[in-house]
Amino acid sequence: MKLTDIKNGNLSAEWAEKGYELPKFDVEAVKSKTHAEPTWVHFGAGNIFRAFPAAILNDALNSGKYDRGVIVAESFDYEIIDKAYQPYDNLSLLVCLKSTGDIEKKVIASVTESLKADYSFGADWARLVEIFQAPSLQMISFTITEKGYGVAPADLERGLTPVLAMGKVTALLYERFKAGKLPLTVQSMDNCSHNGDKVKAAVFAYASKWVEQGLVPAEFLAYVKDETKITFPWSMIDKITPRPDAKVQKMLADDGFEDNYTIVTEKHTFTAPFVNAEETQYLCIEDHYTNGRPPLELGGVLYCDRETVDKIEKMKVCTCLNPLHTAMSIYGCMLGYTLISAEMADEDLRSFIQKIGYIEAMPVVVDPGVLNPYEFIGAVINRRLPNPFMPDAPQRIATDTSQKLAIRFGETIKAYEARGLDKSNLILIPLVLAGYARYLTGLDDNCRPFEISPDPLLAELQAIVAPLKVEAGEQDFSCLKALYSRTDVFGVDLYAVGLGEKIESMAKELFAGPGAVRATLHKYVKAR
Repeated sequence: MKLTDIKNGNLSAEWAEKGYELPKFDVEAVKSKTHAEPTWVHFGAGNIFRAFPAAILNDALNSGKYDRGVIVAESFDYEIIDKAYQPYDNLSLLVCLKSTGDIEKKVIASVTESLKADYSFGADWARLVEIFQAPSLQMISFTITEKGYGVAPADLERGLTPVLAMGKVTALLYERFKAGKLPLTVQSMDNCSHNGDKVKAAVFAYASKWVEQGLVPAEFLAYVKDETKITFPWSMIDKITPRPDAKVQKMLADDGFEDNYTIVTEKHTFTAPFVNAEETQYLCIEDHYTNGRPPLELGGVLYCDRETVDKIEKMKVCTCLNPLHTAMSIYGCMLGYTLISAEMADEDLRSFIQKIGYIEAMPVVVDPGVLNPYEFIGAVINRRLPNPFMPDAPQRIATDTSQKLAIRFGETIKAYEARGLDKSNLILIPLVLAGYARYLTGLDDNCRPFEISPDPLLAELQAIVAPLKVEAGEQDFSCLKALYSRTDVFGVDLYAVGLGEKIESMAKELFAGPGAVRATLHKYVKAR
């Protein structure tokens, strides 16, 4: 069983017998229609794209109510196109791993072309220019991570041949401008707050510089700023798509599915002809389009206004998901866990995040009205995090923790202040922040070294806690004031809001020698 069997039309009953869902639409007809009248180009050919946006479109195509696919363009790691797309005629296998133990296997055939978004690949770039000149094009979208929206001064000086993703996109928008100032929506689907504004700021930066350099007319800048022509909607996306998992590979091999191997590129991208992903997913998009859009609601996308997207984002990032993840990552690393699902079988850790969500965060949750916060947290705690099939690790989630704490916990503390709520009710959130100081020592609960996840402030913050020892007895904890007064890390001066001393006191307990992490966690979770 190979994906190319589907390409060649050599299908057998074996696929159905082994639970593989095949496309219900005419793949070649959709490909032909899309080539002639493209509507959607997506930048970012990674796993999240195939498991989510492409899969949503696949569902819309299976409904028989739409007839156009998506063209994917990769602007960073071109090996993905060479090794994970083109050998399989852009088909892939989505393996959906459910917390119940059920597994869904679905062939995704909605991607009709895969292109390398760079001038050095002449034919691919020419095809992208042709697509951007097409009046039928409605939307371009992105899953390139927040770093992909960066603008470097050196790149701005390269003129109309930049190397960064946003520069290339702006160059393609210039082609659309020259084709008659055609309308288009520029849609981020990346997991970062107010993501549409990040795309907009980058495009405006390139367009402004090019006008200043005399490379493009001022009308081009006016065009990208004209919301009747170009829009940059916000969105909220949520779905976990880990690297290809060995257990999934074996399961596919046992089925007789031969395209089951992992591909590792020179840029250290882990991909495969298949994607393993969790079942739960959310994609909420601001419905602000200038040239129509693909009917992604057929695949479950929730369209709403900007205010609602913002509320959904805050609900997820500040209260109902991301803070729970971070709490689990800090304590999971110290307690020796390597799987999030295994942490959920730990009574102390499960109660820890459950009480953070339902008791401490819920009083300030922003209810978006279209997604129930209690149901959202319930899905997180009961289906998503305990999923034994999801090989997600606290070590991965702990990456860049210093950049996350201000949003994931600082915003809740600010909301308590703004609403006049009693901050003495905050017990487990302070325990998370106390745990961060202990985490920075790089010693687990048995005082054995563990590898701290990458973080841009790691060396600086470790230097603050360096005087502290993990041992019983008296020691001077005054160095912690230099940590917990950092508004850049926590979003607030924790002493100024009346929580610094409480957090220091908890930290002292966590530093009291081997076993102190478990004992302190158990004590406060039980008391809460």
